[in-house]
Amino acid sequence: MIQPLTACSPPLLMSRDYPGLIDRFLLFLAAERGLSANYRLSVQRTLERFADWSAEHDLPPSAVSEPRLAEYHRWLRGECGLAASSCRVAMVHLRQFFRFLAREKVLPANPAALLECGRAGSPLPETLRADEVNTLLQSIDPADLPYGARDRAILEMLYGSGLRVSELVNLRADQVDWEENFLRITGKGNKTRYVPLGGVAAKALRSYLTHARPRLLRNGRRPGNVLFLSNRGEQLTRDRILQIIKERARAAGLPENVYPHILRHSFATHLLENGADLRVIQDMLGHASLSTTQVYTHVDQKRLVSLHQTFHPRGKKA
Repeated sequence: MIQPLTACSPPLLMSRDYPGLIDRFLLFLAAERGLSANYRLSVQRTLERFADWSAEHDLPPSAVSEPRLAEYHRWLRGECGLAASSCRVAMVHLRQFFRFLAREKVLPANPAALLECGRAGSPLPETLRADEVNTLLQSIDPADLPYGARDRAILEMLYGSGLRVSELVNLRADQVDWEENFLRITGKGNKTRYVPLGGVAAKALRSYLTHARPRLLRNGRRPGNVLFLSNRGEQLTRDRILQIIKERARAAGLPENVYPHILRHSFATHLLENGADLRVIQDMLGHASLSTTQVYTHVDQKRLVSLHQTFHPRGKKA
């Protein structure tokens, strides 16, 4: 068991102590902070990569310093080739980790207290045009059972209701209100929101549940009342949803960078373009802050500038 340091005890932590420290921190994030499993998995990957790097450099936790963390940051950007945003996330995780160890008296001080994580960039979200989304959806034949009906329902709901992929894979039958055409979604931070289920998406979902899901159920074990199933009759994973969307986009002749979240971005952008109120979009997306949703106003402004440059006689660039 790892003991806290005292004024009389030397720093005896070794590189092999990282797994225990990481487990202790993840337990803190789950029990005291109530953070999601997906967030904890992201933190775990960050810390395990740092532990591997530390082992290669013979750097036990008690020997970590701000210069060594800066060295690690350069390694992430250089040899690992991580994007600036990914590096920033990694350094934020490390700062939280070492702050926790210092607070718990496992380390005498926090070596990351003055760590500069860099400013978060504000890239505009990628979106598909409405005609591209239509091409993608129409390319999937729901009469192709069971996978055509399943995949059409998946894409209709990601685009029609703006769901996160994690929300889609965990969607259960009791979360669908067929009378009012609403979905009851539990999103980030275990917050519940109600999202409209559009007519087209509802039709696709009914078709899947009636004609396709029973066939998939025969292929494997009982997955409970989770809606979307794999070819083995098990709950679909996030990675498999990504594969499905990329395969369907490729078959429809769309760009390679089609992924689940681009449909959520497109959902919000197309609502805004057609006059939806930003607060309503915020509620449907489940954003805690309006500032998160406001990024879509910049997407819309970018589109307006593009239209002006294309169609106005004085709009073309010199």
